[in-house]
Amino acid sequence: MAIPLLEYKPVTQNSRVAGYEVPGDDQPIIYSAELLPSQSEWDELIWAAYRQIYCEHQILKSDRQTFLESQLKDGQITVRDFIRGLVISAPFRRNNYETNSNYRFVELCVQRVLGRDVYSEKEKIAWSIVVATKGIEGFIDELLDSEEYLDNFGFDTVPYQRRRVLPQRDGGETPFNLKTPRYEFYYRTILGFPQIVYQNEIRRFIPQEKKAQAGDPSLFLNMAQGLGVQGKSATKPNLGSINLGMVPYRKV
Repeated sequence: MAIPLLEYKPVTQNSRVAGYEVPGDDQPIIYSAELLPSQSEWDELIWAAYRQIYCEHQILKSDRQTFLESQLKDGQITVRDFIRGLVISAPFRRNNYETNSNYRFVELCVQRVLGRDVYSEKEKIAWSIVVATKGIEGFIDELLDSEEYLDNFGFDTVPYQRRRVLPQRDGGETPFNLKTPRYEFYYRTILGFPQIVYQNEIRRFIPQEKKAQAGDPSLFLNMAQGLGVQGKSATKPNLGSINLGMVPYRKV
């Protein structure tokens, strides 16, 4: 008997709040196969799927799923089936599942498949139980069959990070591939990084009010020392050659 998915409370996230935004460069481009794309558009859609699932820093030429690509272009599978094939593929398993715990793997899959962050630790625990009981393929099927995925992406749209741009922030939300490293902290320590780099130069913090302002002579000290100009030093007289008899003195 399969264990049912534990209940967890969704929290208010930008992906759950409807809003109007002016289109800009920071907004994700939506790729859909609903209108029968051309050959070049198919290539862009497939590349967008690779970027979303594999992330740009993990895409290798040898990791391409050419059989799935041909099935997608021939109309034998949908975009949703193509996404499923990428997530359960050997490269994705090797780069994300085998190098992380179930909790970390759940976080990565929720970000890349559902296009949002996990709500809480309870959601991580709930989905990690599904991974442990049904395996990777059962877990991915649960995500792709969920009402959240079908309402936002359906069968023909490539998943993307939803509501990434925030009007009240200059930079918006950080993309998932930048704020979620491939390796978890535990595996990063095993691999020996991050490494401490010692610098020969000691940098000291100087408050703004103590920094030299424009026109301060100290700013020109290095320039003056770099000129290499040396003044002539005064010669010292030889005291032994002085005739004391020739020195005038006052008679009383």
